[in-house]
Amino acid sequence: MEIERKFLPEKLPEHLENYKMHRIEQGYLNTDPVIRIRRSDDDYYLTYKSRGLLSREEFNLPLNARSYEHLKPKADGRVIEKRRYLIPLDNGLTVELDVFEGDLAPLILAEVEFENEDEANAFVPPAWLGPDVTFDPHYHNSTMSRPDYKL
Repeated sequence: MEIERKFLPEKLPEHLENYKMHRIEQGYLNTDPVIRIRRSDDDYYLTYKSRGLLSREEFNLPLNARSYEHLKPKADGRVIEKRRYLIPLDNGLTVELDVFEGDLAPLILAEVEFENEDEANAFVPPAWLGPDVTFDPHYHNSTMSRPDYKL
């Protein structure tokens, strides 16, 4: 189960170079239900996600580089490229800060994952995270992969 809230930071935090970063590339073979392929650095996955905004089922299966490259041309719409920074919060949670590249730049999205919905609903975000867009499907990566998507 994936339980997360999404935010729209208005600017990048200072000293991003001090945080762990992953280069991510992902494409969508289907958007309803979501079937995604992802390369995160040198790791490759096929992911299924059910419908939902705050919480939804998520299943990951490992791929190898050859399988990923075989599936990549089959992706519908754009292949999303982003840098993901992992920024720890004082309460033991982590902000996954996505800085989009290519035609989705200069979009910045932040996600925080939780153990349960009560924890997610009780979370008071730091001000720098910006507006909560958890319930706006416009900010789902699967939506952003569509060729007609506009920032």
